[in-house]
Amino acid sequence: MATTFLSSASTTATHSSSSLLLRTQSLVYPHRDNAKRLLILSKAASESQQQPSLVLSKRSLSISLVTSFVFTLAGKGASNSNAAILEADDDEELLEKVKKDRKKRLERQGVISSSNKETGYLQEVVYKLSKVGQAIDKNDLSAASSVLGGSTDSDWVKKANLAFTKLSSSPEEKTEVDTFNSSLASLISSITKNDVDSSKIAFVDSASAFEKWTNLTGLVAQLKGL
Repeated sequence: MATTFLSSASTTATHSSSSLLLRTQSLVYPHRDNAKRLLILSKAASESQQQPSLVLSKRSLSISLVTSFVFTLAGKGASNSNAAILEADDDEELLEKVKKDRKKRLERQGVISSSNKETGYLQEVVYKLSKVGQAIDKNDLSAASSVLGGSTDSDWVKKANLAFTKLSSSPEEKTEVDTFNSSLASLISSITKNDVDSSKIAFVDSASAFEKWTNLTGLVAQLKGL
C-alpha cells in the first residue's frame, strides 16, 4: 500500500511538475506564443494579398493586349485608307496624262494632215541623204557634194528648216533639228575638204538626228525610205 501510494504520489507529483513547468514557461516566455501567432497571421495575410494581385495582373495584361490589338487594327485601317487615297490620286493623274497625250496626238495629226507641202520638203531630205550615203560608201565625195550643194544655204536645206519649224513643238524635237543642222554643216565641210572619214561620221550623225526627229513628231510613217 505504501508502495502504491508512493507510486501514485510520485505520478501526481510528476504531472503537477510538468503542468507547472508549462505554465511557468508560458508566463516566463509569453512572446514565443505571440510570435508564432503573428507569424501565422502574417503568412495568411500575405497569401490573401498575393491572390488578388495576381488576378489583377492577369486582368491588366488582358486589357493591355486587347488595347494593343485594337490600335493595331486602327493603324492598319488608317494605312489602307491612306494607300487607297494615294492610289486614287495616282489613277487620276495617270488618266489626266493620258487625256493630254491623246489631245496632243490628235493636234499633231491635224497639223501633219494639213502640211502636205512641208511633208514634201522632208521627203526631199530623205532622198538627199540616201544619195549622199551611197556616194560616201563608195568614197565618191564628188558625187556627194553635187547632191548636197556647196553650203547650208542650199534651197532644199532652207525648205527643210521651214518644215522643221512648223512641225516641231517639243524641246526634244527642236534639239534634234539643231543636231541635224550642225551635223549637216560638218558633213558639207568634210566633203569639201575631201575628208572621207570625217564625212562618214558627219553623215551618220545627220541621218540619226533626222530619223529621231521623224519618230518624235510621228512623221516617220508619212515619209518613204526611212
